[in-house]
Amino acid sequence: ILIIQPPGKLFFIVLIVIPTMLLVFIIIYFVGTRRKAKQYSQRLNTQMELLESQFRNQIREGFVELQTEGSDVHLIDDYGSIPFLDYKHFAARAFFPEQGNGEYVPSFVSDPVVNVSPAAGENSLKEEYNALCNFLSNEQFLVTLIHHLEQQKDFTIKDRCRFASFLTIAFHSKLVYLTSVLDHLLKDLMDGSTAQPKLLLRRTETVVEKLLTNWMSLCMYGFLRESVGEPLFKLVSAIKQRINLGPVDAISGKALHTLNEDWLLCEVTDFQILKLDVSFQLNTEADYDSDLDSTPTLEVDVLDCDTIGQAKEKIFDTFFSKYGYSQRFQMEDIDLEFVHNGGNQILQDIDQSSQVLENGIKKLNTIKHYRIPAAGSLVAIRRVNRPRTDSGIANKLCHLVTPRSEFADTPMPDQGKQKFKVKEMYLTKLLSTKVAVHCFVEDLFSSIWSMPNNKAPMAIRHIFDILHVQANNKKITDPDVLHIWKTNSLPLRFWINIIKNPQFVFDMEKTPHLDGCLSVIAQTFMDSFSLTSHQLGKHSPTNKVLYARDVPHYKEKVKAYYRQIADMGAVTKEEMEIFLTEESKKHENEFKEWGAMVELGKYVQRYSAQLTSKLEIDGMQEMKESILKIKEYFNSKSKCGWE
Repeated sequence: ILIIQPPGKLFFIVLIVIPTMLLVFIIIYFVGTRRKAKQYSQRLNTQMELLESQFRNQIREGFVELQTEGSDVHLIDDYGSIPFLDYKHFAARAFFPEQGNGEYVPSFVSDPVVNVSPAAGENSLKEEYNALCNFLSNEQFLVTLIHHLEQQKDFTIKDRCRFASFLTIAFHSKLVYLTSVLDHLLKDLMDGSTAQPKLLLRRTETVVEKLLTNWMSLCMYGFLRESVGEPLFKLVSAIKQRINLGPVDAISGKALHTLNEDWLLCEVTDFQILKLDVSFQLNTEADYDSDLDSTPTLEVDVLDCDTIGQAKEKIFDTFFSKYGYSQRFQMEDIDLEFVHNGGNQILQDIDQSSQVLENGIKKLNTIKHYRIPAAGSLVAIRRVNRPRTDSGIANKLCHLVTPRSEFADTPMPDQGKQKFKVKEMYLTKLLSTKVAVHCFVEDLFSSIWSMPNNKAPMAIRHIFDILHVQANNKKITDPDVLHIWKTNSLPLRFWINIIKNPQFVFDMEKTPHLDGCLSVIAQTFMDSFSLTSHQLGKHSPTNKVLYARDVPHYKEKVKAYYRQIADMGAVTKEEMEIFLTEESKKHENEFKEWGAMVELGKYVQRYSAQLTSKLEIDGMQEMKESILKIKEYFNSKSKCGWE
C-alpha cells in the first residue's frame, strides 16, 4: 500500500520563486526595451531635426539666391580673342565628327585639309583619273550611282555619311554643281517616299540627308561666324564659369551649379571662395621673344574645396582670357607652387600627405588641404624633370563624392550628415543656374533667328523654296507638314549640331558635363519649333520643366521667323548661283578634292560588279563603260603600290 506524502516545504518554495523570477525578468526586459526604444526615438528625432534643418537652410538659401543673384559671370569683351576655328577645320569636324571619338578612321578622314600637292603617281594615271572625275561630274551618272549604292545591303549608314562627306569635299570648289545634285536627290527622296510626310528628313539614313547637313555647314559658315559665333561662345563660357562657381567633383564631374539634373552634385560640404595672387614663370630660354610679360601676376578666384588640378584650370582660364587663346600650355607640363615661410611648396593632387580611406582609396588634395589662405601667393612654372602622375590610378581616387566608409587615420567629419543629402534639396540650383545664363541663351536664340539687313541667309531661303515647291507638287495643304519639313531641314539638321558641339566652331574641349548642360539648351531650342504642347507635372523631367515657361514665347518667335522668310519670296536662280560662286572662291584649294575623288572611286570599285550588271539591265552602256575605266584606274593604282 502506497502512502502519499504531503508536499514538502521545498516544493512550495520552488513553486513561488520560479514565477517570481520569471516576472522580474519580464519586467527588466520590458523596461530595457522601452529605454532602448526611447533612445532610438531620441536619435531618430535628432536626425529628423537635422534633416529638417538642412531642408530649411537649402530652401531658404535657394530662395535668397534666386531673388538676389543675377548673371554673375564675367566674360571677355574682346571679340578678336574668341578662339574660332578656321573654315577648313570647322568643315572637317562637321563632316567627320567621328574623328574625336577615338574611332578608327581612314587616313583621308583624319586629315582632309590640303597640306601637300597630289602624289606624283597621279600623272602616270591621268587618263583614268580624268575618267573618274568626268564620271562624278556628270549629274545624271552621279545621282544614278547614289541610288544604286543605297540599294546595296552592305552599304551602311556610316558608308552613306562618309560618301556624302567625300562628295562635299570633292566638289567643294564647285558648289553650283553640288547644289544641283543636292536638289535632284532631295526631289527624288521626297517623290519616292512612302512614309508619313511629317517623318521626312527627320533622320540621317541616306546620302542626301547627310549631304544636306554638310551643304548647310558650308553655306552657313559666314552667318555662323559673323552673327552666331560670339553669342554661342559667350553662352559656353557662361556655363563653364557658372559650373566653376560652386564645388565640382573632380572624379565624376558633377557640380552644385548645373542645368542638368543628371550632373547635379548632392554631396556638398561647406566651401569658401578664395582670391589668390598667382604669378607666372612660363618662359623658357626659347620663349624670351614672346610678347608675354616676364612674370605676369593675376588675381584668381578659387574654392577651398578645389583640387590642385581644378585650381590650375581656373588659373589658366583667367590667363587665356587676358593673354589670348594662342598662348596654350599642356596642364600636365605646369606645376603650382605655394609661396610661404620664405620657401615654395609644390602642390599636387596626390602626394604623401593625401588622406587614405580604409579600402585604399585616396582623397585628392585640395586648396584647403594645403591650408592656403585668402590672398595667398602661388607661382605657375614649367615642370622640370619630374614624372607625371600615373593616370592609371584614377579609379582609386575620390574627391567630394566619397565611398560610405571612414578614413583609416581620422573619422570623416559630417559623415552622419552626408547620409541625408537628397538631390531634390538642390533642385533650386538648376533654376539659379538658368537665371544666371538666361540672357546668354536669349542672345544666342535671337542671333540664330536674326536677319542681317532684313535678309535671311541664302542657303535657308533656297532650301525652304524647294520645300514649298514639293509641298505644292504633292498638293499638301496642311501647314504643319511644311513647318515640320523646315524644322527637320534647318534646326534639327544644323543648329542643334552647332549648339551641342561648340568644339566644331571653336578651338576648345567639351567636357561631358558641359555636353549635358548644352543638351538641355538644345532640347529647349528644338521644343521651340514643336507644334505640340506637352502637359508637364511633378513627375516630368526637370530638364523639360526648367524652360517650360520660356518655350511658348520662343514658339511665337519661330512662327514669326518662318513667316518673315516666306514673305521674302523665292530666290532667283541667278542670285543663288552668284552666292554659290562667291562661296566657292572664298575657300579654294583648302581641301584635298583629288583625294576625296579617289575615296568616292573606291566605292565605285567595291560595288563595280553589282553596278555594271544593274546598268546593263537598264541599258546605260556609257555609264557602264565609265565604271569599268574607274575599276581599271584602281587596279593600276594597286599595281603601282602608291594608293
